[in-house]
Amino acid sequence: MTSQPSLPVQPLSPLDGRYRAAVSGLADYLSEAGLNRARVEVEVEWLIALTDRSLFETSPLSDADKERLRALYRDFGQAEIDWLAKKEAVTRHDVKAVEYLVRDRLASLGLDRVAELTHFACTSEDVNSASYALTVKRAVEGVWLPALDAVIVKLRELAVEHADAAMLSRTHGQPATPSTMGKELAVFAWRLERVRAQIAANDYLAKFSGATGTWSAHLSADPDADWPTIAREYIEGLGIDFNTLTTQIESHDWQVELYDKIRHAGGILHNLATDIWTYISLGYFAQIPVAGATGSSTMPHKINPIRFENAEANLELSGALLNSLSQTLVTSRLQRDLTDSTTQRNIGVALGHSLLALDNLRRGLNEISLSRDVLLDDLDHNWEVLAEAIQTVIRAEVVAGRSTITDPYALLKELTRGHRVGAAELAAFVEGLEIGDAAKQRLLELTPATYTGIAERLAR
Repeated sequence: MTSQPSLPVQPLSPLDGRYRAAVSGLADYLSEAGLNRARVEVEVEWLIALTDRSLFETSPLSDADKERLRALYRDFGQAEIDWLAKKEAVTRHDVKAVEYLVRDRLASLGLDRVAELTHFACTSEDVNSASYALTVKRAVEGVWLPALDAVIVKLRELAVEHADAAMLSRTHGQPATPSTMGKELAVFAWRLERVRAQIAANDYLAKFSGATGTWSAHLSADPDADWPTIAREYIEGLGIDFNTLTTQIESHDWQVELYDKIRHAGGILHNLATDIWTYISLGYFAQIPVAGATGSSTMPHKINPIRFENAEANLELSGALLNSLSQTLVTSRLQRDLTDSTTQRNIGVALGHSLLALDNLRRGLNEISLSRDVLLDDLDHNWEVLAEAIQTVIRAEVVAGRSTITDPYALLKELTRGHRVGAAELAAFVEGLEIGDAAKQRLLELTPATYTGIAERLAR
């Protein structure tokens, strides 16, 4: 095989290449640099928390010194990214490199006197668990949930707009009792809002209790300090939740719960994508042409439902990764193993594919137009769906003593099952029924387009 010259450095993942613009918001939190920035924040705030309590005969830092120290993570940028990369090449330990960065900056700020409080009594997982809780919380609340909300808002708009748009339902793919397009879209909005509330209420837990979760080193340094309370106040001060009882690692159950809920939301979104795709194929929705866009490389007439197909595929990728995260993170051998370390580095990839899907769904929902004439034509070719109403009315009339018809279901089954029945044929059938005049009139006035129950009210 002839060797080819190497390309310039290229992204291996499409999330960092083709689709970067759609998912870049997550990189602020769930990239390696985003994680390191959070680690610096955790280290700096722990040092400030210790000095604020005057532990080990220290004095609280001045407000000016605190602000200069906090600037290390607030202004975290390329200089710090490069510094950490060089240091980690030597330490072969990412958290230790962060500790050295903080120590280096303390020296430059003239704060050497508190340098030994950097990473004090911490195991790496103390810093990591707090950093992941911070970055995932910020990514979900600041980027992913707003993208989900945009889809929900659009679904709600469409549900109200099309609340009265009668359509033929298809249960098992077969003509069934009509609904409205608005009500069917409202179902998806309702489902997503429910799961969204669960995601928004999720815990984001961190531990800060040392090598095996016992505060042993802390107590050896100061046996009189209430270390569990100090740790809790510190972690909750960061805006996350505290896990008191752990091994060396925070047990990751909150992550399992979160990723399962996001995967659940992804399943609903996948259902939405496939249903809209099907409605487009039935002609219920027309796709709005985009100037300059090509649907098919050989068939000029085509507008392909690519937004929904892209969303479907990316939700499947996201779901597989989220499932893998959940399965792996729930277990750690004895007091600690490192399977979680490389696994958690893929949180951004899992959420990235989900975010890409949300972007495509939002854009896709803005690029379709309901073809009400197609819906009405479909209904007009399926008058047999009124068989349900007719046999139900007959049953009520029998109970009320206005009919002696036996087995109304069988009667309508013989009339309608397996073949089409037109409006005139159905009207003649109703005219011949032994039922009360009021019931007969209601049935004669009924059409497939008006047999939608309270669907419009439900949608609104």
